[in-house]
Amino acid sequence: MSSEPLPSIGAMMAASVPMVRTLHLEFTETTAERAVVRLPDQPAFHNHVAGPHAGAMFTLAESASGAIVMSAFGSELHRAVPLAVGAEIGYKKLAKGPVTATAQLGRPAAEVIADLDAGQRPEFPVNVTLTREDGAVTGEMSIVWTLRPHS
Repeated sequence: MSSEPLPSIGAMMAASVPMVRTLHLEFTETTAERAVVRLPDQPAFHNHVAGPHAGAMFTLAESASGAIVMSAFGSELHRAVPLAVGAEIGYKKLAKGPVTATAQLGRPAAEVIADLDAGQRPEFPVNVTLTREDGAVTGEMSIVWTLRPHS
């Protein structure tokens, strides 16, 4: 067994997902229980009211959901590929400055893996909360993911 550390989920996502690099997303926590990703304040990605563009916030939330999916189900990549099936986002308050996305699985990982073990193509929600630095919730997103078994 190698003693070399494995790359972090954030590093792997930055290497494989160009939008993560484009937006300079910062992965501050990635576990199977929670993923926290930060979008720095960048004028190049502002909207008409000088806050982060809705598309940047969507990408932030979706990236946080991807980080928790990789953390929770990365061990299953040899037999299934994770895919986002659908997403719904609600913008609650004006976002200004850096925005943080916190993602949590909406279904226990063990249940999802049990469905995969049973030959099913499991679907599961990931819920993401977007907050400003003052803690105000600026948006909420729900992304439905699946683990599609390899053919």
